[in-house]
Amino acid sequence: MGTGCAATYRVTGSWTGGFQGEVVVRNSGSTPVAGWTVTWSFPNGQQINQLWGGTHTQTGAAVTVRDAGWNGALGAGASTTVGFLASWTGSNGAPTPTCTPR
Repeated sequence: MGTGCAATYRVTGSWTGGFQGEVVVRNSGSTPVAGWTVTWSFPNGQQINQLWGGTHTQTGAAVTVRDAGWNGALGAGASTTVGFLASWTGSNGAPTPTCTPR
């Protein structure tokens, strides 16, 4: 199966104008990964205000999250979680994250 990673997104709490979410990054391959990058595009203009467990950039709807260093190396089947606080207006549709191993 080689090297690979997978990411899942979920909202863990929501209130008017804001929410808390998490992305679980899992090594889906049979060999260790040295690091990872997760990308997604928010469908409704959501904006990340704070993120932990990684470093992020956001340009418009496009979000890129890279490992924090201490959680980059993942053995086969291992996982780590990135949490964040974000704002939303109108609706809060869930994006589909893509994970790329390094």
